[in-house]
Amino acid sequence: QTDTIKQEVDHFEKVRSEVKMASGDYIDLKMYEPAMRHLIDTYIRAEESEKISAFDDLNLVQLLVERGVDAVQELPKGIRESKEAVAETIENNLRRVIIDEQPINPKYYEKMSELLDTLIKQRRDEAVEYEQYLAKLAALAKQVQNPSGGSRYPKAMDTSAKRALYDNLDKNVELALQVDYAVMSNKKDGWRGHKVKEKEVRYAVKRVLNDDQLTDTVFDLVKNQHDY
Repeated sequence: QTDTIKQEVDHFEKVRSEVKMASGDYIDLKMYEPAMRHLIDTYIRAEESEKISAFDDLNLVQLLVERGVDAVQELPKGIRESKEAVAETIENNLRRVIIDEQPINPKYYEKMSELLDTLIKQRRDEAVEYEQYLAKLAALAKQVQNPSGGSRYPKAMDTSAKRALYDNLDKNVELALQVDYAVMSNKKDGWRGHKVKEKEVRYAVKRVLNDDQLTDTVFDLVKNQHDY
């Protein structure tokens, strides 16, 4: 009876984990040190003979970038056996990354969201074959994960922050460079969350833009940049 109960618990844990992965709400093991990841796999996420997730070092979107459509083979069996479940799992995980990254570059990730919506509509309208659809999702994953890929940005936009400014300032290279210089020249250590230091950076941005509303928008963007 004990074995039966354990099997039932394992089964429901497997189903729960698959549902979380399909919704894009799974644990991202990259956040944990290797020893902790081993404990999570062994005692929290263990199932019969395979882990619910093969993504020890990569999340699903990153795995799509690395392996393309072959990443599907790493999905749990309960998801992998259904084409619709595979598609929805990838869609949900892409959506999660887009939402998480949106504050860093709103315009860019708004575009990524629109592209994802278009692909989802094509699938629901049965306007695209399954394998072709997966290939399109993998291509979108590359754009989501690596905005600087390809040649879509001018050469001068050589940092993530500059690219974000460029995208959100109507692709104005000169203005993006001026704002970047203003921020880099006026930010002090620990400026985020420090009222006086933030005010200095905001004022520097305002001197470039000369527009209060735009300054507020761009300053919020600046605060979300890892480069600053």
